[in-house]
Amino acid sequence: MSNEKSSGNLSAYLPFIVIPVLFGISVWFYMFILGDEANFEGNDPEKGHPIKEGIGGWYGTVYKGGPIVPILICIFLTVIAFSVERFITIFKAKGKGAIERFIRNVRGLVSNGQFDAAIAECDRQRGSVANVLRAGIAKYQMVDKDSSMPKEAKLAAIQKELEEATALELPMLSKNLVIISTCASISTLIGLIGTVVGMIRSFKALAQAGAPDTVALSTGISEALINTFIGITGSCIAIVMYNYFSNRIDAITFGIDEAGFSVSQTFAAKN
Repeated sequence: MSNEKSSGNLSAYLPFIVIPVLFGISVWFYMFILGDEANFEGNDPEKGHPIKEGIGGWYGTVYKGGPIVPILICIFLTVIAFSVERFITIFKAKGKGAIERFIRNVRGLVSNGQFDAAIAECDRQRGSVANVLRAGIAKYQMVDKDSSMPKEAKLAAIQKELEEATALELPMLSKNLVIISTCASISTLIGLIGTVVGMIRSFKALAQAGAPDTVALSTGISEALINTFIGITGSCIAIVMYNYFSNRIDAITFGIDEAGFSVSQTFAAKN
């Protein structure tokens, strides 16, 4: 129990650890990889144009997006990191086998009074559905032996146990999804901020007396387009990941509801 508690505490502080680390990585990548002197003509990241050939040219072009770029890279990395975290968590919550077959097998065992075998089946399956079913079966087994309790009280006790077990499982499934949804919203907005800053630079270069400053003009256009590109890309990935995980969570939640209903109906039909 203490291990589960410490694991829960670590999970609660995970965003406060991961996001600053990812921001530091993003700033380092922007300064020393994208902003490497070799990526620019004349080895000048500030005034030189990106080289025209090789991956260094791409790096230099992204660097010209300006100081908003590391923020957008951090958002992108945050989406990837928490998508991996949610994928692992939801994969574990799903259990080892097909949920429908598992519920059917357990219901048959419970109907035949084979409670220990049903609990063993839950231990083999694992996951959120198995945890809820195991709690319900354990309560079923306990109240079934109590001849002094009326049937309605027994059924209410089983349903309450299933509800409590479900309430413990559901927050774990949706945890950190809000981070992905937030990234989906702010990635585009921050990209637009970078776009506006870039366009301001471009118009400033055009407004100068005499010949326009072509370097400043190209820098402003690059800043506008690069920020838009990175912001929209990060937002698209975040939206896809959020919808995917939401669908997976809905499927598991349906399985939990079906499992709870199955145990309650089995008890009601048997008694």
